[in-house]
Amino acid sequence: VQLQASGGGLVQAGGSLRLSCAASGRSLSRYTVGWFRRPPGKEREFVAAIDWKNWSGNTYYADSVKGRFAISRDNTKNAVYLQMNSLKPEDTAVYYCAARLGRLGTLVGASRMYGYWGKGTQVTVSS
Repeated sequence: VQLQASGGGLVQAGGSLRLSCAASGRSLSRYTVGWFRRPPGKEREFVAAIDWKNWSGNTYYADSVKGRFAISRDNTKNAVYLQMNSLKPEDTAVYYCAARLGRLGTLVGASRMYGYWGKGTQVTVSS
């Protein structure tokens, strides 16, 4: 499966962006899809993930984004989205989407578990 992340850009603190992760080659309907980010000068970190239980999926979030970010999926469009609200300068990073067939349970935040990665999209939040 090939993944393409898009939707990044420059936004002021408090603003919103919606990232999209579009898949081709295979249906994402049975994949867990995660969003990760790499802030400048830092290691890659988990942001959010969604699996495929009951069509819509269970969602998982890093503590730093809970209540501000929302992950969702549209299996008819073979895409996963990350709605980011109340953005902060510390959200500045390159954002990546990744996918793994099946469910990951407690390992959903472990980047090493994902076999498919898209190219990143830059998100810059100005203060």
